[in-house]
Amino acid sequence: MRTRTRLIVLLATVPLVAFTLVGGWLGGVVAREDAYRHLRIFEDVVSLISENYVEDADLDEVMDGALAGLAGGLDVDSTFLSAESVARLENGAEAGPAGIGVETVARYYTQIVGVRDDSPADRAGLRPGDYIRAIDDEPTRRLSGVDVVARLRGEPGTTVRLSLLRGNTSEPYDIELTREAPSGSDVSHRMLAAGIGYVRVAMLADGAAAAIEQAAAALAAEGAEQLVIDIRNCAAGSFDEGIAAARLFVAEGTLLQREETGGVQIEIEATAGAGAIDTPVLLLTDFGTAAGAELLAASLTGAGRAESVGQRTAGRVSLQKLIPLPDGSGLWLSWARYLHASGDALHRTGVEPDVAVEVPSVELGEPWPPGDPILDRALEHLQAATPVAAAA
Repeated sequence: MRTRTRLIVLLATVPLVAFTLVGGWLGGVVAREDAYRHLRIFEDVVSLISENYVEDADLDEVMDGALAGLAGGLDVDSTFLSAESVARLENGAEAGPAGIGVETVARYYTQIVGVRDDSPADRAGLRPGDYIRAIDDEPTRRLSGVDVVARLRGEPGTTVRLSLLRGNTSEPYDIELTREAPSGSDVSHRMLAAGIGYVRVAMLADGAAAAIEQAAAALAAEGAEQLVIDIRNCAAGSFDEGIAAARLFVAEGTLLQREETGGVQIEIEATAGAGAIDTPVLLLTDFGTAAGAELLAASLTGAGRAESVGQRTAGRVSLQKLIPLPDGSGLWLSWARYLHASGDALHRTGVEPDVAVEVPSVELGEPWPPGDPILDRALEHLQAATPVAAAA
């Protein structure tokens, strides 16, 4: 596209993006006035670049950078998508049947926010909070979430090279992982100790709530009088399944609120016949607890139906939609977010545990110390006090 034409598209597209944002989360007179002021400045900057920059400006790159920067000021699940990424998303292009078992978001570099049990990433010691600096030598700061998924996934048995960062280190750790198709159950259970049942929820896929109900019934038949529900590293799956799982334990009242574009608020209630499981519950949470699992945690702790042990949850409870732009690119934009039943913030804030546990950190490439400090602390808590049961 010629520079002049591209400039016109650029000046048309960015105001559309800005007005979309202003009409949504940023709605209000003051926000609109600020937007108009910034748009005038933006138009001036683009014109100055076009007329005065010493080299021929690549306005494709200028535009992508401007829009990515605009979306970068929003939550981590909102992003600018190139035309290629939009086409891949709309056409449902398969990213490959195998992966390394991670959920990611864009925080300058790609950040890991969930690691699936017994996946290649899990066995390599990767954890939520780690950053992927590059995939097969391509820096992730230039990739959208759609692009990252496309590069991480592929055919079983193929390999992918990652350059990783953890904590405050500036020296990347390079590793090669072999892609695997997902295996294992999303919901599993076992007796943890006499009278204590353990339910592991690795992902809230379709049918997970029913599987949790079946696991609780099986454990009750084995003598479980208390339940530990482990939703650590459960960063993927359905919001609806998280709510359905919460309704298994809460008989009545408001579970959550959902705030949509324009300030519309909807109360999410327990339903008739809910609260079928009245066993006392203790939740295990960490930074990898997100999406539907986070709604489960917020619902149960907010209703006084459970306590939690571990770490603060991720604070990622927004819903996204694709907004196409004139040049074929698009915005993947959060249009709704969940709140606590009280109306307090949950998105970006997370759920604080009743019993916080500090988990040791190790350098990338070093083995994690044996044991499970969060589970150990949960058992201590159960022995010291009785978890919250359903109201009689």
